[in-house]
Amino acid sequence: MMKVHSIPGAFTARECEQIVASSKRVPANDALLVGQNRDHNLRKCDVTWLDDVTGTGWVMARLISLVRRSNTDRFDFDLREFSESPQVALYKASDGGHFAWHSDVGDGHTARKRKLTLVVQLSKPGMYDGGDLEIMPDAYAVTASRYQGSATVFPSFLLHQVTPVEQGERYSLTVWAHGPAFR
Repeated sequence: MMKVHSIPGAFTARECEQIVASSKRVPANDALLVGQNRDHNLRKCDVTWLDDVTGTGWVMARLISLVRRSNTDRFDFDLREFSESPQVALYKASDGGHFAWHSDVGDGHTARKRKLTLVVQLSKPGMYDGGDLEIMPDAYAVTASRYQGSATVFPSFLLHQVTPVEQGERYSLTVWAHGPAFR
């Protein structure tokens, strides 16, 4: 059975605030789905890719370390690379921010190689209502920690969602680890 791995304190509150502030230095884009499609019924949020933000290389280094440690301790997947930039997502209640049930694995060249997904909670839990990250490792959904700086790691093929943000704004940081196809 595939489990969801939680890492409390993966980033400090100050580091989370620094990542959010850095992401605001470049224009955000309307989030797309795998295959570069846009469907606001499935996903509504703004995204910034950290490769576009100067001075954020330390974030990727930390994410790689967290994924490697988690993979060694929990998953033992054949991981070979990090082919995508980390993504800061902003879900706003004023826009109906959400992401319906989905998997991170898709038909695209890079998306089909996704093996592990890591999501970091950048916002303080009291800054928004709703907006829960829910993952379906088996018959029951698991809700990820809302504590600022916590990371949640899970196999990219698991169904997961971000419930609608009802008040305020939720920031999160996501990265994917890639490898050869599962056999």
